[in-house]
Amino acid sequence: MEVVWDEAWETFAVSDVHAALERRREVAYTTIMTTVTRLHDKELLSREKIGRKYVYRTRMSRAEFLEAMTREVLKSLPPVSSHTAVALLVERVAESDDDELDRLEQMIRERRQSNGG
Repeated sequence: MEVVWDEAWETFAVSDVHAALERRREVAYTTIMTTVTRLHDKELLSREKIGRKYVYRTRMSRAEFLEAMTREVLKSLPPVSSHTAVALLVERVAESDDDELDRLEQMIRERRQSNGG
């Protein structure tokens, strides 16, 4: 997925991904084909058969994917206190930069306003 997003492809074939990855390191075509097929099976990619090959398209942006994965990870964790969850979130956001903390602060303000507080 990272290659597809980095290359900003609207549509792509397995051969496109293979060529892009081959510039970085040697990788088997069948490995790429298996991975792309699995991403399709997980509904992260859509595909259409054109001639003898499949042409793929991402079903979500990198940001949408990261949000979905984050939600999945959070759902899979055992329950923690809200204080612990918030502390971990702030710690992680603080690792990025001050702009991320500012965005978190803004999101909190907006949520409070929408809740009438």
